[in-house]
Amino acid sequence: MTGFTTEQIRNVVFLGHSGSGKTSLADSMFYKSGETNRLGSVIGGTSSSDFEPEEQRRQSSVMTAILPCPWKDTKINVLDAPGYADFAGEMLSALRVADAAILVIAAPSGIEVGAAQAWVRLEEKALPRILVVNKLDRESTDFNQVVEDLAETWGRKCVPINVPNGVESSFTGVGSLISDSTLQEGDGADLFERLVEAVAETDDALAEKYLEGEALTADELISGLRRGVAAGEIVPIVALAATEEIGVTDLMDIIVDLLPSPDVTAKREDAPEIPEGAEANLVFKTSADPFVGKLSYFRVYGTPFNGNSEHWNANLEESERVGQVSAPRGKEQENTDEVVLGDIGVISRLNVTRTGDTLTNRDNPVTLEGIDMPEPFYGLAVTPKTQADLDKMSDALARLGEEDPSLRIARDPDTAETIIRGLGDVHVEIGVERVMRKFGVGLETSLPRIAYMETIGSTTRVEYRHKKQSGGHGQYGHVVIELSPLARGEGFNFESKVVGGNVPREYILSVQKGVVKSMEEGPVAGFPVVDIGVKLVDGSSHSVDSSGMAFEIAGGFALRQGIPQARPVLLEPIMHLRIMTPDELTGDIISDLNTKRAQILGMNPAAPGYTVIESDVPLAMVQRYATDLRAMTQGRASFDSKFTRYGEVPQQEMDRVVQQYKKEEAAAT
Repeated sequence: MTGFTTEQIRNVVFLGHSGSGKTSLADSMFYKSGETNRLGSVIGGTSSSDFEPEEQRRQSSVMTAILPCPWKDTKINVLDAPGYADFAGEMLSALRVADAAILVIAAPSGIEVGAAQAWVRLEEKALPRILVVNKLDRESTDFNQVVEDLAETWGRKCVPINVPNGVESSFTGVGSLISDSTLQEGDGADLFERLVEAVAETDDALAEKYLEGEALTADELISGLRRGVAAGEIVPIVALAATEEIGVTDLMDIIVDLLPSPDVTAKREDAPEIPEGAEANLVFKTSADPFVGKLSYFRVYGTPFNGNSEHWNANLEESERVGQVSAPRGKEQENTDEVVLGDIGVISRLNVTRTGDTLTNRDNPVTLEGIDMPEPFYGLAVTPKTQADLDKMSDALARLGEEDPSLRIARDPDTAETIIRGLGDVHVEIGVERVMRKFGVGLETSLPRIAYMETIGSTTRVEYRHKKQSGGHGQYGHVVIELSPLARGEGFNFESKVVGGNVPREYILSVQKGVVKSMEEGPVAGFPVVDIGVKLVDGSSHSVDSSGMAFEIAGGFALRQGIPQARPVLLEPIMHLRIMTPDELTGDIISDLNTKRAQILGMNPAAPGYTVIESDVPLAMVQRYATDLRAMTQGRASFDSKFTRYGEVPQQEMDRVVQQYKKEEAAAT
């Protein structure tokens, strides 16, 4: 797979809802290009793209695979990205280095939430794209109806450029609206007219010719399409059935003819400015291979990349020694001498480089924009199954985080648990499986403990006298403190209003120290105490028995005694949920949120037919929301969430949490 110039390369990301047939299409293109002598099958577990054991078991992509498909003196780099929302990090990584996109729509189901979200991403990046209507060999499919739905949803710039020759089982091939005159004047006349109008709008000369009633030639249509697609003014619609290999080579012709090469993309206004002669290579994906070691996939944005050389990590300002460089071919790598501008390569065993880093030249460094990963919202606490697993767990989790930066692995300081956070339950569970398969570390999982906090709802005054006599010097510390609630997020405030030296100045800091120490574990349920003001107003001391330690003890016990008198309050983390759902499911989702103590903040239209619901919900009620929403909507809705604030727990729920805490404490002792 060598000898291709920059102009002969097409970097194309495959996007769409999970199950729309992206991987089957990638497999079919790989087979048609002659890169494999056997057509891969997702269902049969022989896919060239879905080669990870987790993918074969689920029959669904969980990682981006790169399949090079040479076609008509052009190298099409297919980046087959997962459509499942849990693996959006992989999709964003592939999207970052693609010059164009294929957005796959399953004809039987039409536009689904995964496709709608992918479209939004493509619009944000203004990325050229082709809409592929797949599975037209299935029952109850209507290409013309899907075309109308696409145009209604995403605009009249979505125009078909070929049409199926039949419906359902009679679909055996496609006809080109560009070159087939019988279609232009027959059943496809209306669609052809729509295509010509779209092309004419891209060029004044073509528009004048069209308005004067002259026919546009096939070459004019293709050049106009190429210009319109690059500018985002035209989105071609293509018909096919990937598993039956119908229309696949026609799509490959269209990719070669219409989609931009990296040198064209480099001229866009939003393209990174690379000084002439500079080296700039973005690592967009990392994979942990148990046999080869860490694999780093990169795209070249500057001078050609050569192996057996020294490179500079611009992000970490460290040198990396690179050995053999290869070209990716699914689960395999093919050695190559160099990777040219715009192409994709892979290196093994880099020491420090991570996903999103730039490899460049130390004397003329370039730093490329990295990859913004979505915030994870689903977490599981993990513990090692055995002592041997404990010894290897930290290293294995660090390597998992390198492979999938959309997973966040950290120790929660509030609960002392190790938490793996991801974009859904499947995402995290797959990560745990991968730790066992690739690194031999067994992990037990459980829902994380909720990091509740304690505070007070009213003001109170409390007096505590610490007095102890055991021969010789005794212990004496006497304090009177006032407790008052603070606003959320204010934390803690301590002040002394003691007059007359009733509490000697040298002991005031000891009182504060005792209060702060007691705040680490509140008296209600053992959670940290926050948002509380403490005022030392009086007390007394003993000339012999008083000490800093005595006043520290008095301050701590005074706080613990005072909180139950000041209307104790339990605080819980509140999450902001942003749910994207088909309009017809909005009522069901809101009804379910109401059972979860949610505060509905608003509903806003998204893509046509979809609504975004904004709400604040207690974390305790939505720890398994990824599973709940999927079951409720059959996977048609998706959501993201982020921590927004702490809020009060209702009294009835507070009593339940306190009882649960006491039960756990009793079991532990």
